[in-house]
Amino acid sequence: MALAIGLAAAAPAQVTGPARVVDGDTFSVGAERVRLWGVDAPEGRQVCQNDQGKAYACGDVARDQLVGLIGGRAVRCEVRDRDPYGRAVARCLAGSTDLGEAMVQAGWAIDYVQFSRGAYASAEAEALRARRGLWAGRFETPSLWRADARQVHTAPAGPPAAGCVIKGNISAKGRRIFHVPGQQDYAATRIDPTMGERWFCSAAEAAAAGWTAAAR
Repeated sequence: MALAIGLAAAAPAQVTGPARVVDGDTFSVGAERVRLWGVDAPEGRQVCQNDQGKAYACGDVARDQLVGLIGGRAVRCEVRDRDPYGRAVARCLAGSTDLGEAMVQAGWAIDYVQFSRGAYASAEAEALRARRGLWAGRFETPSLWRADARQVHTAPAGPPAAGCVIKGNISAKGRRIFHVPGQQDYAATRIDPTMGERWFCSAAEAAAAGWTAAAR
């Protein structure tokens, strides 16, 4: 009995109440931090490309999508696990709306197959067919983006300032091109300041300095 009580304290069966959204798959309910089960949304600082090839803050858009889905209603969450950060991993409803499924259907989160085992595969397929949200352009899966961000953070020749992760590269032909996180060639691009290459804090800053956005 004591063991059962201890487990219940560590991972309550339900979390309910008003939600304060942190990003596209995370919010707080009172003192409890909740991570939506089975989905993965862009991180707060993540940048993607739209259907015109232009960079945009997809993490911010995903957050706003979740805010809209909750719509100020109280959420009801069934806790399934705890992640390494101590967050409750839960399947959550706002009214009758399954928030994880709705985020995937709208194209602003992906089915996190590693944990969901395909629970939202059909919702993702629907979003992909309709080219909704992230699927309208190009994006790096959030898990890969996080891995890239950790690599950039720990690399000896990383960006000089936090958040300044746009890579200003000079090609063999002398073209000045900038790469934003999420683009196909971002991870493979290395910056050598001795060759005139540099880091930028925003796409606007890079363009103003004479760099052109990379095609991929």
